Amino acid sequence: MTGGNESCTAGPTSMSYLTCLSYILEEWTGVEHIGDYLSYVFYILWVLFPLVVVFVLPGVIVVLLYVSILLLHIYKRKNELKEAYSHDVWQGAKEMLATLWDGHGRIWHGYELHGVENIPKGPGLVVFYHGATPVDYIYFTARLYIMKKRYCHVVADHFVFSLPGFKILTDVLGVIHGPKEACVRTLHDGHLLAIAPGGVREALFGDEMYAILWSNRKGFAQVAIDAKVPIIPMFTQNVREAFRTLGGIKILRSLYERIRLPVVPLYGGFPVKLRTFIGEPILYEPNMTAEELAEKTKEAIEALIEKHQKIPGNIFRALMERFQTHKKED
Repeated sequence: MTGGNESCTAGPTSMSYLTCLSYILEEWTGVEHIGDYLSYVFYILWVLFPLVVVFVLPGVIVVLLYVSILLLHIYKRKNELKEAYSHDVWQGAKEMLATLWDGHGRIWHGYELHGVENIPKGPGLVVFYHGATPVDYIYFTARLYIMKKRYCHVVADHFVFSLPGFKILTDVLGVIHGPKEACVRTLHDGHLLAIAPGGVREALFGDEMYAILWSNRKGFAQVAIDAKVPIIPMFTQNVREAFRTLGGIKILRSLYERIRLPVVPLYGGFPVKLRTFIGEPILYEPNMTAEELAEKTKEAIEALIEKHQKIPGNIFRALMERFQTHKKED
């Protein structure tokens, strides 16, 4: 084995890196024919590489979120903020984060925003379909801030507020948990507010059929009625093809219903085409009940899905749409 090891660095005949590595490992471990084992290991890694990638890519979003948090801490330190957050003071930070996320959306998904003219100048409640991740909403609010200098607050699930390090992000970006009074107050203050009535359940257990999983939720409709603001329906094309979940596994569904935490694994991060469509606002009507408004909003979201999404969703087709020119529909 020693002679073979020496031939890795000397002699007229060159030897492959894998062969040299085999000789070295055989000498160190005393295991003969270790090269056969290495070849098998590399083959398995090659076969499993695509599988590993689709589970690793979602981590890029997590990394970008923590990069955003780090940038906010640097910004806070630079400006020596000691008191409560000020919207004016944090304007530069918001512009920085909007540029970061809008750049990611443009490069990775060719992100487009359509129908921004349907957003009122005053307050309004944006209601959207929840994909496996809210990355499309992040792109939307970043593009909206760049285009209109308006930031959209959002209602998030309680687990978001328990994530380590996220407090500064939720405070600066106006992420709230509720309750209804806090939502109404945000709208009364003249802000836009976004809600995904399907929440985490729709995120984890929705699929490429794009069925809306709102159950009988109508609290968002009551918020709009109490605040006397319009509802703006919103849907992002191919959001289910960008990220998918293993929500079809029954034991994971049972586990979620028991502990109410997002325990369902994600996979994907595919660079599919994402286009967000904002529908015409559903104006406030004093005589409309919360049940009627919730149903009307659901129908508006379903109409956006039917108009802009090919069902069932297909990852390959969504990838190919990156190379197609979108024709604006009337």
